[in-house]
Amino acid sequence: MAPATGYQRRIRDIALARLSEEPLLLLQGPRTVGKTYILHQLARAHRGEVIDLDDPPTRDAVRTDAATFVSGSSPIFVDEYQHEPAVLAAIKAELNNDLRPGRFVLAGSTRSTAVPEVAEYLAGRVSFLAVLPLSQGEIDDVRENFVEMLMFGEAPSLVTNERSETARSEYARRLTAGGMPIALARSGPARGRWFDEYLGLVLERGVAEVSKLRQRRQLPALLRHLASQTGQLLNVTATAEAAALDRHTAADYLELLKSVFLVRQLPAWGRTLGARTTGTPKVHLVDSGIAARLLRLTPEHLARRDAAALAEFGHLMETFVVGELIKQASWLDGITGSHHWRTYDGEEVDLVIERDDGRIVAIEVKSGTRVPREDLRGLERLRDLVGTGFIAGVTLYTGERSYLAGDRLYVVPIDRIWIPARG
Repeated sequence: MAPATGYQRRIRDIALARLSEEPLLLLQGPRTVGKTYILHQLARAHRGEVIDLDDPPTRDAVRTDAATFVSGSSPIFVDEYQHEPAVLAAIKAELNNDLRPGRFVLAGSTRSTAVPEVAEYLAGRVSFLAVLPLSQGEIDDVRENFVEMLMFGEAPSLVTNERSETARSEYARRLTAGGMPIALARSGPARGRWFDEYLGLVLERGVAEVSKLRQRRQLPALLRHLASQTGQLLNVTATAEAAALDRHTAADYLELLKSVFLVRQLPAWGRTLGARTTGTPKVHLVDSGIAARLLRLTPEHLARRDAAALAEFGHLMETFVVGELIKQASWLDGITGSHHWRTYDGEEVDLVIERDDGRIVAIEVKSGTRVPREDLRGLERLRDLVGTGFIAGVTLYTGERSYLAGDRLYVVPIDRIWIPARG
């Protein structure tokens, strides 16, 4: 599969700036999402070369003498570092002697937490940057600022007289297309084949690089079940039963799917608010296009109005929106993390983004064209519990208008995430 090119990635400029501040950057994200392309752009900007550890001869040479490869002029760029962890020990030795900014840039398709050597050798010396599937703004060549406005005090400007013109069919197209660059270059059956081949590659090769599995054949069933549960509370017991695995093995395999960036767990937020708050995470696939392909959902299917299609549209929309907002949050400094909030009696908020100072923005996703008053109860309850630490609550929906729905509460069309308001 060829590297992803042709899109202006926000993370590139962030990486260039971070390289002037940090000794070591680590770009991590799914396969074929564009990490290699960004790494080569950074190398060209610094007149450097990329050491590609996905290339077997290069990997053999590095294994033999890693110290030589990492001792050249800074910065040094290493792609798919996880193939040869010995390179991390050599980098540690270099950083022991010289911690100047801009020494190394690594890229990898395995989450760093699944590579023990990262913590062993690089703890306290590495700055992590997530390279996620393309955002809708990157696809459309638009600079998005939705999360930035919410997190840093410009939420009232979300309310304008401008009407959304995005039809349900266009939302369905975006949901099923996702943000994987190579998939976006294809359509129809060709895109479906690419998704199938991609998943086969990641489940066979990517997972094998992290762990030797006893029951590898169960992974596709496990992933399909997780896709059917995307946007919902994670039930490991039900997931294990669906994949014919014991609960412990299913939990371990879930961690592996997270390590290769197919699945995301959204942790619960607000346990300090009281005993009624659940600690159960939600599960999301990292890319809505992958989830749609696993479930064989097409734009035409999602356009139907039967109960099953409406439910599938709603869950996929939540995963799509949460993914878009997490991408935007990953470009900002001052963000602590992303969570969901839910009480045992059913009050919930789909996404809570927290700032370093503890203040939060809360977002609820609705796939309908109207927002009845009762749909605001979760945001209202969380606002009242958090008090002054609650910056804003937004209900995103497929309707046309934006409006103020209460104290620090807003209702906004979903496409406002990537289409800046004109006034």
